[in-house]
Amino acid sequence: MDSLSAFPALPYSKKLLLIINPVSGKKQILRHIPDIIRIFMDAGYLVTTAVTGSRGEGTALAACYGQHFDLLCCAGGDGTLNEVLTGLAKADLSVPLGYIPCGSTNDFAVSRSLSTDPLTQARAIASGRRTRYDIGRFGEHYFSYVAAFGAFSWLSYTTDQNLKNVLGHTAYILDGIKDLNKIKPLHMKITADGALHEDDYLFGAVCNSTSVAGTLELPKDLVDTLDGKFEVLLVKAPKALSGLEPIVRGLLTQDYSSPMIELFQAEEIFVENPPGLEWALDGECPGPCDQVKITPLPGFLTLQG
Repeated sequence: MDSLSAFPALPYSKKLLLIINPVSGKKQILRHIPDIIRIFMDAGYLVTTAVTGSRGEGTALAACYGQHFDLLCCAGGDGTLNEVLTGLAKADLSVPLGYIPCGSTNDFAVSRSLSTDPLTQARAIASGRRTRYDIGRFGEHYFSYVAAFGAFSWLSYTTDQNLKNVLGHTAYILDGIKDLNKIKPLHMKITADGALHEDDYLFGAVCNSTSVAGTLELPKDLVDTLDGKFEVLLVKAPKALSGLEPIVRGLLTQDYSSPMIELFQAEEIFVENPPGLEWALDGECPGPCDQVKITPLPGFLTLQG
């Protein structure tokens, strides 16, 4: 007699890989993991868990093992999502992805109206509802919602993790004030769909989101996350420091009428910038670059939940 025949048939017809960043946000995600796994099991998933221990491991896990699962799910911040999504893109895998946001800003979650309550979001993922989104390719790298340069764009990956865990958005503001000396004009040549934008800029973002850096909001009637286009925001450098105040006020109030602010859409972007300039992709730094081509991957991301 088969020894397994004594056990009832189990209802797990699907396989799920859960990738966890244990240090995201306030490090509270680990206490929810048993309940999250139970939610997925009740939805018919046999769950394999992996806890990342170093930068880039999420990418490797998704690229190497994603093909063996019906669903990938990551629990962490925007950087964790970027790693897992990058792994899928590099391996050209069309596996659906669930995201449980538990970082400090959760820009992607805010712009996609995802719950930041881990159990609520796990239930949404388990429901099976799927939505497709564009992502961006930045040279040999990828981003889910933003590629940015200049003032404050570095904060999400240089701000101390413990400070972010305790203060959240306030940590970015404090770190930005501390590093105001880093705000320097950058002479950029940006060719967007054949049109040249060349000037001295303080900040720039190529994005597919209504929320950028946890602070800036783009018009919801402009942003379509499945149109194969990017929203491009460029902030010119004023002649004097006093000129910063109206620019900042305009950005915070979504008043983009200032001639110092450029906001437009584009499909293909080629950037030439000062040597060694570092960009932030979803809050992660891929390293310095001198020139780069930015293109969309229309509808690549199938987000479950």
